[in-house]
Formats: sequence, structure tokens, C-alpha cells
Amino acid sequence: MDEIVITSGKLNHLIDPTLHIWGWEIPVYLFLGGLVAGIVALSAIVVLLGKEKQMRVAASKIPVLAPILLSIGMLALFLDLEHKLRVYQLYLTFQPTSPMSWGSWILILFYPFNLFFIVIQLKNGFPKFYNEFLLKRIPQFDKIADFLVGFTKPITYINLILGIAIGIYTGILLGTFSARPFWNSAILGPLFLVSGLSAAAALIVLFSKEREEIKLFQKVDLGFIVVELLFLALLIIELATGPEITKQAVHLIMGGELTAFFWIFVMGIGLIIPALLEVYEINGRHIPAALSPTFVLIGGLLLRFLMVEAGQMSTWIPY
Repeated sequence: MDEIVITSGKLNHLIDPTLHIWGWEIPVYLFLGGLVAGIVALSAIVVLLGKEKQMRVAASKIPVLAPILLSIGMLALFLDLEHKLRVYQLYLTFQPTSPMSWGSWILILFYPFNLFFIVIQLKNGFPKFYNEFLLKRIPQFDKIADFLVGFTKPITYINLILGIAIGIYTGILLGTFSARPFWNSAILGPLFLVSGLSAAAALIVLFSKEREEIKLFQKVDLGFIVVELLFLALLIIELATGPEITKQAVHLIMGGELTAFFWIFVMGIGLIIPALLEVYEINGRHIPAALSPTFVLIGGLLLRFLMVEAGQMSTWIPY
């Protein structure tokens, strides 16, 4: 009997008929990356507008979570890596045409500049901790903080740029996979950025106790939700009016097996319901404060799970 060796990727059970390389780690990484991007961008905008005293949570408290959340996201990404000990090789080169190379370097730059921003805002956000705990144990910390305060504006602008870059990167990371029709769209970059900003605004509403700050960021989040709905509509229209292969891809959420997940969890629970709740709250109706932002955060996470799964299920190969 003759032995036949088949080298075709079409018989790779991890690729065909459905790509099953990315599990839960990638959606979690994309969500936390987008959330951190939104936190950094919104806190920077508040500081640049000179509203850090009125918006303490947005400007000074929430930013403390950014490096922690990003580290959890990067840990999830690290767990997904096949060759974990080779991760350092990403930082031995810079490839300007590679979104992953850009993202790797942006994430490294984020940590020191975000730390500088946190140090500058620490006294405003946590005065008791700063004066009664930190200065007693590190007396020189005040001098370090005062030195950085002199560079508040450039550090804040750098944080704003890095936040926007990280938010867009999380979408571009998928959007450049031309082999997967559902991902291959320039809309994913701005969609993921706006989704991250919406999640960050929701987190501020969740943590804040100041009525003025809560009402402002409810309005901000409502605006982001409207824009996010617009981007999702544009994505659907782009795929539905494209070639046959993109029509098959969008069918996954427009009549296919991911339709219920998309319309009930992503659109319903994650966008439409919280938008309606925020409209009621803005108009003075009493609704549990944590309800709407919790839905927004859950919806943001589920959007990433949907996008990753739908992209892996879409293909150029007709079966």
C-alpha cells in the first residue's frame, strides 16, 4: 500500500473549515486594552480642560486602574502565545508595516508616561493616602511629584495620544487580517476606540459619587453609544454591499448562527438598553446607578468576543 502525505492547510483542523486559534484570551486582551485606552484618553481630556478638581474620579482616581487593567490584558495575551519565551523578540526590531509591531512598542511606551500622569494626579485623587501614608514612608516623593507637575501639559498630551493609539490599535489588529472577511474593514479601528471610550465613561459613572460628574459622563457615554451604533451599522452595510464572500461573512450576525448573540447581547444589553436607561437618568428618572454602566461594560466585552469569533468563522474558501 502506498503512503500519501498531504501537506495542504485545508486539512489543518485548527484552520479549516473554521479557524480556532484564538480563545478567550484575545477578546479579554482587546477589551481591557480598549478600556485602558478610554480611561487614559478621557482623563487626559479632563486635565487639559482644567476640570481635575471637579472631576476627581475621571482625572485622578480611575487612571490608577489603567496600568493594572492593561497588565491583566497583557497577561491574557501572554497566555495565548504559543512560544512564550520568544516574546522578547518583538522588541529587537520595529516593523513600520506591522500593526503588531506598532502595538508592542506603544504598549511599552504607555507604562512610564501613564505612571508620570498618575504621580502628578495622585495628590488630587487620593490626598489622605498621599499625605498620611506615602509622604511618611517616602519623604522625597513630594519632590518627584513637584518636578513632574512642571511637565503636566506635555505628559498629559502624550497620554492622550497613547490612549487614542491603543484604542485604534485594538481594532486595527483585527482589521488588517485580510484573510478573514469579517475583520477586513477599516471601520474596526474607530469602532474599537469608541467602544473603549464608552466603557471608560461607564466605569467613571460606576465609581463616581459626584452628581455633576455622573451626569456629565452619562451624557458623554450616551454620545459614544450613538457613535458606536453608527459604526456598527456602517460595518454591516460595508460587508452586506461587498462581494459575495463579505455577504456570507455578515450573514453570521444577520440571520446566521451568531445572530441571536449579536442582537440580544451586543446590541440589546450592551448598547440599546443602556442608552435608553441613560436617557431616562439624564431626564431625572430614578434608576439604579450601577445598572447602565454595568450593561455597557458587559456589552463592550461581549462585542470583542463576537468580533473574534465571527472573524474566525468567516473565510474566503467556499465550502
